[in-house]
Amino acid sequence: MGRLFWKFFFFIWLAQLSAILATGTTFWLERRAQDKILEGVNQSPPASLLVESATVTLQYGGVDALRSFLGKQVHAPVYAVDEQNRELLGRDYAQATLERVRRMLDADPAAPAVRKVPGSDGHVYVLFSLFPEHRFEGRPHIRGKPLFPAVPLVATLLASLIFAALLAWYFSKPIRSLRSAFEAMVGGNLEVRLGPVMGQRRDELADLGHNFDRMASHLNDLIDGQRRLLHDVSHELCSPLARLQAAIGLARQQPEKLESSLARIERESVRMDKLVGELLTLSRLEAGVMGTMEEEINVEELVSDIVADARFEAEASGRTVEFTECSEALVKGDAELLHRAIENVVRNALRHTPAGGKVMLEIRLDANSVRLAIRDQGSGVPESELNAIFEPFFRGNGIKNIDNHGHGLGLAIARRVVEAHGGTMRASNIAEGGLNVEIILPV
Repeated sequence: MGRLFWKFFFFIWLAQLSAILATGTTFWLERRAQDKILEGVNQSPPASLLVESATVTLQYGGVDALRSFLGKQVHAPVYAVDEQNRELLGRDYAQATLERVRRMLDADPAAPAVRKVPGSDGHVYVLFSLFPEHRFEGRPHIRGKPLFPAVPLVATLLASLIFAALLAWYFSKPIRSLRSAFEAMVGGNLEVRLGPVMGQRRDELADLGHNFDRMASHLNDLIDGQRRLLHDVSHELCSPLARLQAAIGLARQQPEKLESSLARIERESVRMDKLVGELLTLSRLEAGVMGTMEEEINVEELVSDIVADARFEAEASGRTVEFTECSEALVKGDAELLHRAIENVVRNALRHTPAGGKVMLEIRLDANSVRLAIRDQGSGVPESELNAIFEPFFRGNGIKNIDNHGHGLGLAIARRVVEAHGGTMRASNIAEGGLNVEIILPV
């Protein structure tokens, strides 16, 4: 049992004991008030008349006549107690009541409803009337038993102990499971889940367990992604490094081909430099290390510059770039990062558009956002891969056969730039053929 269990147990049991004591005190005070009433001598006129009748009966009829008279009084019973504190009919009474009656007689022998009368048997009887315990049942006054006998008290305490233990276990069990799950995660086990342990619970602790499962799944995905990223980076670096080594070996073996070998070495160096630069950019974006995001950007001017460069590159292959402008499109952010993100998407569209085709860009302004749509006339992407194309180093079917110059980082960088600006980026296939990439930025 952990410390939390004992805390739950102690406070729950303390609350139960407080409730039991409060209830017991209430009943005790009520019983004391009732005893005060029952200990009080009935001095009402009817009671005084009955006591006088009992006095006359004892004086003229004797003890036997008094015994018969007392047995018939049920609504307002009259008691006859001798000097040895024995009641004539053997009935119980409160000792405090008799003491009170004797004090009344000592103070005033003619006090109403109390009498001291000698009997024919040689005893002196004190006569008095009491309030009946049950006025309509006619029962004589009987001294009450203790309010809390030992057996009920012990049973109540045991029941409270069991209930407190069960309730403490119910609340502390999922917390112990959560602690064990965290310890397992610290040990490297990211497959641990709390959903089955929570069962059918529908409380905040169950919500905490489900949130833990989502966190564990997310961490597992992140670590798997990092592993894939390291694998992909090493794979991407293997090819240019191998070509570098081959070019160096060729230059040594065939000095007459030194110029071509140096050119090859330069190309591969540039390729690796570009890859490392893109990886650093991606790493900074994922880590949230960016400059100021408060620069006011005219999206129309930004896209116009990108379109101008794209048109210049597209002319050589017979491709065209169309742009539908919107002069009121203003957002806040980092202009350089946003320029790079949109340029990556446009260049990707150009690479996948066949010769003679066109790439179309359109800016639309909504109430709360700026929407930039970039459409190409390529073969599109399988529906199952529409979201995966934004992952680093992704090479899907239909992509790897066309794009032999990139590393699969352009769209990944673009999406993270857009998300850093509070926007979203999604892709969809065009019914007539091609891919539509939509960038949505808040205004």
